[in-house]
Amino acid sequence: MISLGNKEKIVGQSLYYNATVDSSVYYPLVDGISCDEDAFASINVTGRIVLCSAPWKASSKPPPQGFNDALFLVAKAGAKGLIFAQDSSNRLDGLNNCNGLFPCVLVDFEIAHRIVTYANSVETGVVRISRAVSVVGNGVLSPRVAAFSCRGPSPNFPGIIKPDITAPGVTILAAHGNSYVFKSGTSMSCPHVSAVVALLKSVHPDWSPAMIKSAIVTSGTQLLTITSVTDQFGMPIQAESVPRKLADPFDFGGGHINPDKAADPGLVYDVDARDYTKFFNCTLGPKDDCDTYAGQLYRLNLPSIAVSALKGSVVVSRTVTNVGSLDATYRAVVEAPAGVDMSVEPSVIRFNSSSKTARFQVTFRAKQWVQGGYTFGSLTWLDDNTHSVRIPVAVRTVIEDFIADTS
Repeated sequence: MISLGNKEKIVGQSLYYNATVDSSVYYPLVDGISCDEDAFASINVTGRIVLCSAPWKASSKPPPQGFNDALFLVAKAGAKGLIFAQDSSNRLDGLNNCNGLFPCVLVDFEIAHRIVTYANSVETGVVRISRAVSVVGNGVLSPRVAAFSCRGPSPNFPGIIKPDITAPGVTILAAHGNSYVFKSGTSMSCPHVSAVVALLKSVHPDWSPAMIKSAIVTSGTQLLTITSVTDQFGMPIQAESVPRKLADPFDFGGGHINPDKAADPGLVYDVDARDYTKFFNCTLGPKDDCDTYAGQLYRLNLPSIAVSALKGSVVVSRTVTNVGSLDATYRAVVEAPAGVDMSVEPSVIRFNSSSKTARFQVTFRAKQWVQGGYTFGSLTWLDDNTHSVRIPVAVRTVIEDFIADTS
């Protein structure tokens, strides 16, 4: 946390060399602008707190790289601290590099603008930096898709929604040598998902890998409406990017992983491994016995549906397997992507001791003859108890295959 000379408190994300002690000293504030060598050639930063803010560079340099470059130059110039502005990001790992140097605080560009406004309104701006504060519990807005997270659609397979699921991966306390450090990345998310997979396999040893994947995807935590995806506070789930955007299934797949619900999904989408083999054989090297790309793709019994080129209408088939109560009835709830009519047949499926699987078809029809972008929806199977088996849906309408959306 930083305090300006007029006592206004500005909250930023901070970790620094002595995070348990409040400082009563106010240091002179200087605007280092882009904080590069050219800027420091005309600015004296020795013994001062330096604000580094260059929004015009945000799109050309990732925040971690920009922060590390600024930190090196600010330290070399003899400053007493660094306030670094960047596009909103929830990564704090780079602040570890400040340990042993001086206090560092991350702020967004809006707060940086307020600091500059203050500095320009007084003869000499000053700053006091207080100890870091951790916020935990229900007050934390989550989940949020990290900037480094992989995003869809896949350029090679745009007819498959990726990623499948999201998991914790930002500022994770991880073992490192004989100690612990905070790390971020998909390498931190992977152990979370792997552990959930191992737990599910121990509970359901007869489940195939595809059934386990389906259980995880269809039970992901999120509340989806036609207009937005929201977190537990009713706030739209956002994806870190430049600029930040509302998240969609190409950011989070089925949602945020929920181990408890995955253990009892109700229904699963199983896939025969031979279907994967044929799909890759036919898409990577077409053979005489291969169907069209779309034919091979729609035959895969995935817990998601993506139609990358909807002209007129498309019919997609799926099969679900009942892994819950022997006698169960499910009804379909459809949230159609914008600009698309979507229907399910049959809309009610029933299971008993002799019937554990059910096949259904989903029909998509374009409402308008347009060259559009992806729009999103969902298909959810609900029973009379507590099961909600939801898969994400992505559809892109096109006029002709050879017309590119480049404008």
